[in-house]
Amino acid sequence: MEKERIVVVGLIIIFLMFFSLYLDADIIKIVSLMRSELADDFFIGITLVSSGVIIFFFLTSLFLWQENKRKWIFPLWFSLFLSAAVSFLLKIIIQRQRPFQLGIVSTLPVLESASQTIWNFSFPSFQAMLAFSAVPILSKEFPKFKKVWVIFAVLVAFSRVYFGLHFLSDALAGSLIGYLIGWFVIKTEKETKFWERIYKGIFRK
Repeated sequence: MEKERIVVVGLIIIFLMFFSLYLDADIIKIVSLMRSELADDFFIGITLVSSGVIIFFFLTSLFLWQENKRKWIFPLWFSLFLSAAVSFLLKIIIQRQRPFQLGIVSTLPVLESASQTIWNFSFPSFQAMLAFSAVPILSKEFPKFKKVWVIFAVLVAFSRVYFGLHFLSDALAGSLIGYLIGWFVIKTEKETKFWERIYKGIFRK
């Protein structure tokens, strides 16, 4: 049942992603009209706490908090690492420029300077991918925390569009790919216990 639900949701997101490709410029212009000083401050906060380093240490601390959850730290790390690697490769291969680089909308100077590294292209959204890659493992181990994290992940993805750093299709693709990576890692770990064996070999000798 879970697999069927994932397929349905995935197909819907893929449809929305390809549909949004034709409307990306219009959508991001509309979103930019929502900007205000208060909203800017809020989404800057979301941007700061969605950095890879902060997400990594926060989630690691969450799993270290309960001893029976610690065996899932390695799968969590692998999900985050795989998301970063896939994001990097896709950015290099596709090399889509960011909306503010194309002059479609503007962004804040501090965010513009942080997004000017040579490899840091627009597709897909790395932050959205990273945030959503943690959803499957959090759903399994911290089901009560799932909704909070999903809301946070959605805000992360939307903030990238809000600031003109990504098109909607970038955010949707990042969200979908990240979630599928997390789901694949958890599914594989349930079947093989690969990371659990490594964990026991290191910490329970």
